[in-house]
Amino acid sequence: KIGLEERVYRFRCVEAWSMIVPWTGYQLNKLLRQAEPKKEAKYVKFYTAMKLKEMPGFSRLPQYPWPYTEGLRLDEAMNDLSFMATGIYGEPLPKQNGAPLRLVVPWKYGYKSPKSIVRIEFTEKRPGTFWNQALPREYGFFSNVDPSKPHPRWSQAMERDIGTGRRRATLLYNGYAEQV
Repeated sequence: KIGLEERVYRFRCVEAWSMIVPWTGYQLNKLLRQAEPKKEAKYVKFYTAMKLKEMPGFSRLPQYPWPYTEGLRLDEAMNDLSFMATGIYGEPLPKQNGAPLRLVVPWKYGYKSPKSIVRIEFTEKRPGTFWNQALPREYGFFSNVDPSKPHPRWSQAMERDIGTGRRRATLLYNGYAEQV
């Protein structure tokens, strides 16, 4: 049995905004241990829903490598901070926030926290991921929050808090450096 818990995490977007989010869910490693990955597994790949009738954006953006996929090294996925969210702000996770399941990896940029996960796969080789395939010069595989590494189009040294509008210095690994 996995059991649900609540966690409050800093959430940082590569577009230089941030917010504090209370999530409900469970540690990802609890789910992954139940799957008993083979010793060859080095990475975890996440696939998101692709329902063309309910999600018309897919057909408007055919140049992208749908479905949305994301990946982590297995040791990152097994970190106690990696979290499968089933709720947000004390309520069940709505579709726009990633129902039924959303991965939350608080030391990485937000696009590494895919929404609407429908499949998880263990791989021996580093998996291709959506943004890394679409724009590899702008979006790396690892994508840890690092204020010293600018995005090709803007600095990552500062962020804007969504709740207050205030700008503040970005913390290395979004403030979770000691845990990762």
